Amino acid sequence: MQFERLVCDISFAEKVHIFSHDYLKCCKFVARFDSPKYLFTKKLFSTLIGSSQVLEDFLDFHGAKNNSDWYFYRELAAAVRHLSLGGYCQTHISNRLIFYDLKESESFEAQGIRTLHFLRSSLIKLAPAILAEARRLEIPIPADEFSMADFPGVSTGEQLAYDIYDTNKDQQKKNIIKIASELIDITRNFDSLGIFGPVDMEEIRRLVPVKVNEVEIRRFEMLVHNLQSSFDTYVIHGGYRFGDRKLKALRGHFSVVFHLLQMIGRLLHFYERHLHEAGYKSIYKQVQDRLASLVDPGRLLDCTINYGLYWVCFYLNDGRRLAQEIMNENIERGRIEVGIPQKLGFHSRPSLLVAKIVQHYGGQVELVVGEDRFDASSVLDLQWAGGKINKEGITRVTFEGDARALADIEVLASVNYGEDSMGKGIPLPKTLAYLR
Repeated sequence: MQFERLVCDISFAEKVHIFSHDYLKCCKFVARFDSPKYLFTKKLFSTLIGSSQVLEDFLDFHGAKNNSDWYFYRELAAAVRHLSLGGYCQTHISNRLIFYDLKESESFEAQGIRTLHFLRSSLIKLAPAILAEARRLEIPIPADEFSMADFPGVSTGEQLAYDIYDTNKDQQKKNIIKIASELIDITRNFDSLGIFGPVDMEEIRRLVPVKVNEVEIRRFEMLVHNLQSSFDTYVIHGGYRFGDRKLKALRGHFSVVFHLLQMIGRLLHFYERHLHEAGYKSIYKQVQDRLASLVDPGRLLDCTINYGLYWVCFYLNDGRRLAQEIMNENIERGRIEVGIPQKLGFHSRPSLLVAKIVQHYGGQVELVVGEDRFDASSVLDLQWAGGKINKEGITRVTFEGDARALADIEVLASVNYGEDSMGKGIPLPKTLAYLR
């Protein structure tokens, strides 16, 4: 109790000095840089993140968001935290890129470096403004200084001995299939947010924050993070350097997507909360304008969408291709013979339901009609097959491929593919509830 009283007896002015010390010491160090080519290591970013967060929390506790004298100092701390979080994620990607086994990695790396330069240059611009604001508020600037030696990079010329080996046990297969299926499902759902080429600023401002925003990005970030955790727990425990290259490449795809989503989420939070709409009070607008003069909103959005979001879409879709390959190598394959839809055959409704089942599981399934094979995930292919079936008077057909999908197709066939004899929809069994 005596200790608590002593701590609480320290004044706000004394505490803000304590909580600002490491933060201002970092700003003093960064303010010496005159180019974004100066190395910001993960250790420097993490120190900026930690020191700005504890200061921001302290200021929020004391009501800085509602005080015109302290609001700008608080917003500067938030800016440093979110830009540093983005910079940390991008630096991690740059450090690990060699292990990810990605397509188009040279172009991706070049754009990543430009994004990192923007984040560094923004922090370099912020640092003198922060020091000036601290002086205005009569917060002492630390006399001691950091040096480059205080922030070494993570890499050295050495590697520890590789003596724990990944094994491809049979029980891994069900987890590999599950994870590959989930990645395919995430990619399919993410397509609604996707972009597949550069977009201009007018289009970006239509996307953000109405369609692309922090909430949506963080939702997918969590889904991909769960996928990565499951992979590391149940499939491969080791790193990237050795082992099954196809599995390592799959892990590389959702790892880079995860870290890109982390960066996008932090930058969107900063834009939406601190640059997009600061509120109706004049002090909020003034601070928003001052921040925008230090961190260019247009460039921030360009890095977020034309770099971050574009490459998330690119590597998710390339990862989907790889996941389907891996799934088809590991799935239990089967063969069923079922009747055709009565009395209208494979027209649009039954074809769509069969295709949805196959797409739901992600594995390969083919409809076999005589010597011909049709992709059962494609409505168009199934309807082409339906024409041949009708022409030749065939009443029973064979499906081959992913045993999980075949089991559900068999259930669907047992209820005449969800139709009555007039072609009207009927209720589906509970096991096929995902088709509704």
